Amino acid sequence: MTALTAAALLATSLALTGCSTGGGNDANIVTVNGGEPQNPLVPTNTNENMGGRVVDRLFAGLKYYDVDGKAYNEVAQSIDTTDRQHYKITIKPDWKFSDGTPVTAKSFVDAWNYGALGTNAQLQNWAFANIAGYDEVSAKTPTAQTMSGLKVIDDHTFTVDLKQPSIDFEMELGFAPFYPLPESAYKDMKAFGADPIGNGPYKFASPDAWQHNVKIDLVPNPDYHGGRPAKNKGLRFVMYQSYDTAYADLQAGNLDALDIIPDTAMSSYKKDLGDRAISKPIAYNQHIGIQSTVPHFGGQEGVLRRKAISMAINRPQIAENIFHGARVPAQDFTAATLPGFKADLPGADVLKFNPDQAKKLWAQADAISPWSGTYQIAYNSDGGHQAWIEAVANSVKNVLGIDAVGTPYPTFKNIRDEINAKTIGKAFRYGWQGDYPSIFEFLTSLYLTGSATNDTAYSNPEFDRLLAQAQAAPTPDQSYAIVQQAQETLFKDMPDIPVFDYNVAAGVSDKVKNAKVNWSGLFDFENIEK
Repeated sequence: MTALTAAALLATSLALTGCSTGGGNDANIVTVNGGEPQNPLVPTNTNENMGGRVVDRLFAGLKYYDVDGKAYNEVAQSIDTTDRQHYKITIKPDWKFSDGTPVTAKSFVDAWNYGALGTNAQLQNWAFANIAGYDEVSAKTPTAQTMSGLKVIDDHTFTVDLKQPSIDFEMELGFAPFYPLPESAYKDMKAFGADPIGNGPYKFASPDAWQHNVKIDLVPNPDYHGGRPAKNKGLRFVMYQSYDTAYADLQAGNLDALDIIPDTAMSSYKKDLGDRAISKPIAYNQHIGIQSTVPHFGGQEGVLRRKAISMAINRPQIAENIFHGARVPAQDFTAATLPGFKADLPGADVLKFNPDQAKKLWAQADAISPWSGTYQIAYNSDGGHQAWIEAVANSVKNVLGIDAVGTPYPTFKNIRDEINAKTIGKAFRYGWQGDYPSIFEFLTSLYLTGSATNDTAYSNPEFDRLLAQAQAAPTPDQSYAIVQQAQETLFKDMPDIPVFDYNVAAGVSDKVKNAKVNWSGLFDFENIEK
């Protein structure tokens, strides 16, 4: 209680002084909204939005994605394969980390092996699951220290052997877990993450650039020569505890770009900002999860209760009343903007508001074990989620006649720490924002057995088999047909409750002359110009 109270007081204090947090706006840098990253900024252990938006500025991968999600070679000179299973990768010879050391083939291979090794407990371990030898290194007690599918040929060449052909392996090579690391990182990875040395378009402005719960300052990296050079003099990620405060700063010119408009301004932000308001569909979803160890949510009883709760949520009403079109009811477990998305999948009726069916399913669950207690939905207070979580809780309460409430956590880090440790003990809101434009990223990260980002600890061998089969399919159309079967399995098991897809609601200040939101809902930070 003491820690939570202190955190709440800190949040209140920062909210009251939000303008000064983002104020003193240096004319030479771009200020954007941010939040305290959950972990030190190590690419293979950063799986949340606030850390990810910084990591992607500090590092450069084999590929990068433009504002529309199209992939281009970045550090890679060439990526060659004849069968989508065996790859030869050649990197450009003149890349350096910001400490002056060279980026080599070994920089990539060592980083990938570090991310996959089970004893390192990296949250993005699942990204390497299709590389030969992953199973041997990823176990809690590894039988190998490096993946057999990775081999360094020389300073600028390495090979990758996959377990089976993959339809999107090359596409994902711009994703953070595949970034390289300098040799100095392995001396003390936690210390490295506090002051990272990368090879991306930006670097830390100083060793104390990360002022916790306040800001992170980045400046352009003069050694970067890839396809996304900084068109500004630097970025400041301002860590707001209240999006209402951030929006006030945006209007006052103390914040240059805000990618989450608070729900209190949803009905007015387009009028307030005029042509500085931004709205478009993006690859971003919002779900409610609950781990099967929570009483009443294991086994068949849990499946019935999750389906009942899903059908008790009036998604269209909540999306309209609170978000004014900035959220749309979810139609599957991914996002409607992704290649391969298909509406009206078998089983998707469970995502539609149906009070009568919800009550029937709840009664069937009660026949297994009578309900007791309160249905709590945890959310982070610094994320602007209170209104919709309370609306969901009220919808569930009114339909099912149970006590349902929203339970606030002071910060995003607080709630993520408990979710990752599997100790949260209640339902929780969580979402996934695309890192690369593939339907596989959403499904693999959240539902593959053993994925460290599988927050509900869902496991079904049939789903895993279908996902692997879809990856190995010879054409995208054949792959997507199998993906649809995999999602049908998810609808039967209902591992979590998809609630919304996003239409981004964002805006820029009158000091900005050029800014775009990318395919996943984040600003194209390198190209923001004041």
